[in-house]
Amino acid sequence: MTSTTWLRPWRVFACVAAGAAALVVAFVLAPAPLASTRATTDLTSEGPLIATFRSAFVVYWRAGNAGFDSDLQRVVDYWFRYHVAKAVLGAALLAVFILLGVLSWQAFLRVGGLRAAALAVSGVLSTALAVVSLATVMANIHGMAAPFGSLLLMLFGAPSPSAGPLPDTLAQIRQQLAEGQNSPALAVITDDYVKFHAVMAVEGTIVVIVLVVLSVLLWRGFRRTDRAERRSRRLQAAYGVFVPLLALALAVIVLANATTAAHPLPGLEGFFAGGW
Repeated sequence: MTSTTWLRPWRVFACVAAGAAALVVAFVLAPAPLASTRATTDLTSEGPLIATFRSAFVVYWRAGNAGFDSDLQRVVDYWFRYHVAKAVLGAALLAVFILLGVLSWQAFLRVGGLRAAALAVSGVLSTALAVVSLATVMANIHGMAAPFGSLLLMLFGAPSPSAGPLPDTLAQIRQQLAEGQNSPALAVITDDYVKFHAVMAVEGTIVVIVLVVLSVLLWRGFRRTDRAERRSRRLQAAYGVFVPLLALALAVIVLANATTAAHPLPGLEGFFAGGW
């Protein structure tokens, strides 16, 4: 193999890796500006976003109506657009890391020595980052489907006021849940909480099915590969074990989310007790 022939695949590999790095930067920095409008420029930083949502939520709860007022609606709309941007960029990252992994393992099968070791590291790292990207896409899809439910997480964590309107509001919600009351505002909270978990269960089921099909294809390829091609068979066997384990872990998450969606009250009570 001439040096020129060898360099060509590495140029493609380097371009894909550079694209992945650029997308990682965009994933971190771009969603807030992309989601922002003139009416929501104050929400692009985490602190103001949390403070604005908490204040709007307290007002919403006190009003007791199902519909959002303008202040809360603009936060919900911004958060929806934010998740859309995150989901799109996450999907692009997933595609690039899959491509990078395929290129890494294809090159790994053709070379030896230190080059093979470097490509193996690249293949493993690309696989891990692809799994992270997949989790990110799934999280942002159910965040898109239930942006209000996703925002509820901001009621907890730092900064955590020990007194004032927010703790009083959360105490009232806990009381209504314990007493089995169902005000219009609580009904909306419950509906979005259920939707948040139901969408996760549905999308997770789809991914589990895809992973099971991929597992079958991997083991078929393993059986059909000549025994003399040991490196290729080991690679297929490794992924043939990893992919079903990933599917099993995701199936557990799917079951948990489906159970929560079907019986939301215990989860809601734990959530508003700060146990999420």
